[in-house]
Amino acid sequence: MSIEVGNVVEGVVTGITDFGAFVELPEGRNGLIHISEVADVYVKDVHDFLSERDKVKVKVVSVDERGKIGLSLKQLQENKQEAQATAESSSFRAPRPAAARAPRDFHRGGGRFGGGRGTSPSFEDKLSKFLKDSDERLTDLRRKTDSKRGGRGSRRSD
Repeated sequence: MSIEVGNVVEGVVTGITDFGAFVELPEGRNGLIHISEVADVYVKDVHDFLSERDKVKVKVVSVDERGKIGLSLKQLQENKQEAQATAESSSFRAPRPAAARAPRDFHRGGGRFGGGRGTSPSFEDKLSKFLKDSDERLTDLRRKTDSKRGGRGSRRSD
């Protein structure tokens, strides 16, 4: 099997560095999985995802004129997820009723933030509560400092 861009090949991890993992491919060639192509989440350390002598299936992302081969685990995972989503959507499913798809109304019912039972408060509700609490705290603080000064806005003259 030739190593061309877009092909999926199997190899063995031969080394791990700070910037990625080296993989030995068929025909005795080597490629690099860059740290940004290891997973679709932030990768701080490649050792968290791969170890030496792991057998991996990778997608060939690039082959430059010097023969350097760029590989990706992430793109192969994305392709699998897309294929699964396509397979799931192609199988027959009864459509959900419109009421089940409608966005939740957080302004119904009682509760601490005005949301109904079992619903989380909306951003607007949280912001409103924060502003109210903040105003109350500032008012209390002003009252305490004004009483220490001897009245609202007055200064003592000695």
